[in-house]
Order: sequence, then structure tokens, then C-alpha cells
Amino acid sequence: MLFAGVSFAQAIDPLPFKDHAQEVRFQNLTRELRCLVCQNENLADSNADLARDLRHEVFDLMQQGKSDAQIKQYLVDRYSDFVLYDPPVQSSTLLLWFGPLAILIAGALAVVVTVRRRGRATAAVAHDRPADEGDDW
Repeated sequence: MLFAGVSFAQAIDPLPFKDHAQEVRFQNLTRELRCLVCQNENLADSNADLARDLRHEVFDLMQQGKSDAQIKQYLVDRYSDFVLYDPPVQSSTLLLWFGPLAILIAGALAVVVTVRRRGRATAAVAHDRPADEGDDW
């Protein structure tokens, strides 16, 4: 139980913001950036050491007067588009953007083809049977 408090204390990373607006800007920006270690968490939510370092780097760049776009570009130059939660649509990210849709369409087509084949097979079997005359008793 004592160690739970220690891990919680490590998750808190106070930074000396100038005002509340700067803190909100920092929180919004770190939510738009992916933790490179966790990959399914943003920088704001991750407790990884690299995420903490990147949060400090983002904070330092903000203190230097860099815009959000400049900070994102700096991180993209170092870590590629993967650091962005919303990577731009480019030839290198087409599969990322449209892959799930292509898989969904392929699955729907497979279901339609299977249902039609089974329907035709059932109809052919029913057609080949002699007519039911009702004296199965």
C-alpha cells in the first residue's frame, strides 16, 4: 500500500505555468501527441519516462515562444508522423486512414457472397427434391 502512493507521486509532474491559459494550451497539445512507448496513450496520460521527457520538451518549447504547429513539427521531425494522434493524409499514411474501411468493405463483400452462395445451394437442393405429397405418416 505504501508503494501505491510512491507510484502516484511519480505520475504528478508539476510545471511552472505562467497562467491558466498556458496550462490549458499545454494540456490540449499533449493530448494531441502520442506516447512513443505506450502507443495507445497520449503524452498527457502516459506515465512512461519518455512521455515525461517529451512533456518537459513541449513545455520548454512553449516557454521559447514556439507555436503549437512549430512544436508539432519539431516532434514530427524527430519522431515522424507517428507522434501525432491525427497524422496527415499522405501516401505513407493511406493504409492507416483507409485500411479499416477497406477491411470492413472486404468483410461485407465476403458475407454477401457467402449468403448468396448458400441461398443458391439451398434453392438447388430444394429444387432437386421430389414434391412433398404429405403422406409421410
